[in-house]
Amino acid sequence: MRTKPTERAADPKLGDFLCFAVYSANLAFGKVYRPILDELGLTYTQYVTVVALCEEDDQTVSGLGEKLFLESNTLTPILKKLEAMGYVERARDPEDERQVRVRLTRSGRRLREKANVDLGDVCGLTPKEFARLQKEIVALRDHLLKSARGED
Repeated sequence: MRTKPTERAADPKLGDFLCFAVYSANLAFGKVYRPILDELGLTYTQYVTVVALCEEDDQTVSGLGEKLFLESNTLTPILKKLEAMGYVERARDPEDERQVRVRLTRSGRRLREKANVDLGDVCGLTPKEFARLQKEIVALRDHLLKSARGED
């Protein structure tokens, strides 16, 4: 029998919080990625930036920030570091000087190949379970963002 929200314990334990389960799972993912990314000299955020640029190269900083859920004041230092490492190039958009466009260099594209991480086995999930869980987490994130914007 499912309990109604009003029937929940008055003082839930930390392990009962969905937000903590997601947070701690994120930390566990970081531990799995760390040896791979340390070898490449990248942070996780730098890595996902490269992945996003592999999917769609030559995009605006603002568009990339939306895709990564990062504000420009967080993304810009990441891009500067990746540029200093020789993995991306930034340039003003010739059609709209207010926009900065970002694209991968040849080294950046090769980096993505070196950092190709398959976590299916590590997660202990079948491919079908992995895909289902990923979709459910994306749906959860999208609902939370809608709620935060006052759309619910």
